[in-house]
Amino acid sequence: MLSEIFKAYDVRGIYGKDLTDEVAYKIGRAFAYFLKCKDVAVGYDMRVSSPALSRAFMEGVNDEGADAIDIGMVSTDALYFASGFFKIPGVMFTASHNPKDYNGIKFCKANAVPINEDTGLKQIKSIIENEEYLKSGGKNKGRKLEKNVLSDYAKHAISFIDKNRIKNLKIAADAGNGMAGKMVPLIYKTLPVEITPIYFELNGTFPNHPADPSKY
Repeated sequence: MLSEIFKAYDVRGIYGKDLTDEVAYKIGRAFAYFLKCKDVAVGYDMRVSSPALSRAFMEGVNDEGADAIDIGMVSTDALYFASGFFKIPGVMFTASHNPKDYNGIKFCKANAVPINEDTGLKQIKSIIENEEYLKSGGKNKGRKLEKNVLSDYAKHAISFIDKNRIKNLKIAADAGNGMAGKMVPLIYKTLPVEITPIYFELNGTFPNHPADPSKY
């Protein structure tokens, strides 16, 4: 099963079939074991399975003795921001453009340094298969902590913009019921821009059109 979901740059599969809560728990343990880290930032998107998968992953992180920093429902770039902001490794539960039945995990080291097949995913997969984390003896259970990074993330994103060079704009934005529906208002509320929202309601079943922006 692991060979089917471990890809070159992430983990991805159908929830309940290839990617289960149990698998997410094991990945959490293996991730913390691999990096020997004290903290892990965890974010997730609006997909129906994302909360359960992230909880299972954080339980694995805690059982490996590390603290799980739950930053809640955010976009992938906000998770990477949190990794840099807190200077800790991070994971994001999202399946990007894939259909609603899918979910996945993107990984990074501290300061948002990406982890791919050659820089850690193979090792994490091997740790799970060999249950290496069971051989390291007893550990003190880690904690689950909740932190909100969205205001700091918004300030950081807007810091790249010269507001004085933006004229009054009217923009129609199609969020496709995805995380842009939460993040776009957060960023643009301080800019001289009028957003016409299209499908901004967060809904992981994608009731209006699929998540793939290359087709819709």
